[in-house]
Amino acid sequence: MTSARRGNPVLLGVAGLAGLLVILELVPRLGLVPDRYLPPTSRIAAALADEAGTAAFWRALADTLFAWALGLLIAVAAGVLAGLVIGSVPVLRALTASTVEFLRPIPSVALIPLAVLLYGTRLGSTLLLVCYAAFWQVLVQVLYGVADVDPVADETARSYRFSTWGRVRYVLWPTALPYVFTGVRLAASVALVLAITAELVIGAPGLGKEIATAQNSDAVPTMYALIVVTGALGVLINVLTRTGERHLLAWHQSVRGEVAT
Repeated sequence: MTSARRGNPVLLGVAGLAGLLVILELVPRLGLVPDRYLPPTSRIAAALADEAGTAAFWRALADTLFAWALGLLIAVAAGVLAGLVIGSVPVLRALTASTVEFLRPIPSVALIPLAVLLYGTRLGSTLLLVCYAAFWQVLVQVLYGVADVDPVADETARSYRFSTWGRVRYVLWPTALPYVFTGVRLAASVALVLAITAELVIGAPGLGKEIATAQNSDAVPTMYALIVVTGALGVLINVLTRTGERHLLAWHQSVRGEVAT
């Protein structure tokens, strides 16, 4: 009975996706929308199959994944380090609070002119936007995690003369780790969005550039096929990050409770 309940969301999700594909097939064929602007699902699938047979598609996919992974890695490393340092020093957190709240809401796309001036259409432009957007997702979550440390546990570690590294390793890090994974999961999705945006707007190599090229060439089915690929990447990244979180945090109460339900 429990496994049946767990399977229902998956089956409903597949059924919903199948229903959407059927609707997208029927809408243009019934003349509700000109197929020049919205091709049927079958034509999009055929265009996707054609793209999958070209080397250019796989190069673009590799460029997007490389920019996404490298930018995410840099943002996570910087966000975790900065969050631990800032969160562990109350004076430093108070000094940086207003700066963080000022910089965090700035949309990464507002940095596109700066990125173009600094790096043109090279990889650096994409990395600048990806790192800026993903960094704040990780930093804020780490700050929340550090603030959630049990003061009794912290005082106990101090009374036993734990070193700074010992307090970080045995007290702060286990508490902050679930928050870190939440930040990584959020940052992974944001990083993909910004990687595609940079390629689409700036013209950096990747799927976004291929989408813009297909649009300018009036290859509408190909454009939609590439958009479908970006959507599938987003779903895959979300599933992988959630799966990794459940496995690596199997010891944590929140994950045990999620698995038990």
